Amino acid sequence: MIERSVAIIVPVYNEVQQLEQNVQRFVDLETDELIFVDGGSTDQSVLFLQRRGVICAASDPGRAIQMNTGAEFCKSNILVFIHVDTFINKSGIEAIKQAFSQPDVVGGRFDVRLSGKHPAFRIIAFMINLRSRLSKISTGDQVQFVSRSVFEAMHGFAEIPLLEDVEFSKRLKQVGPVACLNEQVITSSRRWEKHGIINTVWLMWKIRLYYWWGVSPEKLAMLYRHAR
Repeated sequence: MIERSVAIIVPVYNEVQQLEQNVQRFVDLETDELIFVDGGSTDQSVLFLQRRGVICAASDPGRAIQMNTGAEFCKSNILVFIHVDTFINKSGIEAIKQAFSQPDVVGGRFDVRLSGKHPAFRIIAFMINLRSRLSKISTGDQVQFVSRSVFEAMHGFAEIPLLEDVEFSKRLKQVGPVACLNEQVITSSRRWEKHGIINTVWLMWKIRLYYWWGVSPEKLAMLYRHAR
């Protein structure tokens, strides 16, 4: 295992259009490992990745399951989990490495910026970043990263159908200091644009509130699917 080697792990499911747009961005990062983990796509996602010559591991469906599979597949000692529609640049990868030069840091996340031009997206991103900085809890849109040793000690992501990212970050901050990086990653605003800004914000807050009240991730996943 190379010291401070970095693996990027990208879960995908029926995302061929996003892959066509974004896969070169991931390749250009030139990290030690780049692994896409397909959860049983029925479109051309796997074929596209194979034609591009990038590593594509097969997994059972479910983002948490796919990310755990990717972590098992790679060898690097820094694991970076990125959504297929989120963009990070090379300076972001260097910022991750620098974060681990701080004493006892176990992992972290970035500030996020939404890709859309609507002014509301700036407010939404600001609130996401502020809440995350205060609580040390993050979502997958913020590019979560963690040392392999800590990830393995935590037994990875809980294999639940929704909010696996929030659940993971809740446990992570109990292990040690979490780096809240000021550098921004850009994530797609497509879900807000497709379903409406107000409706999407309300749904996300409602699901988060029910989660804190103890509603099971399985029931929350049903609520999410029904709303969509």
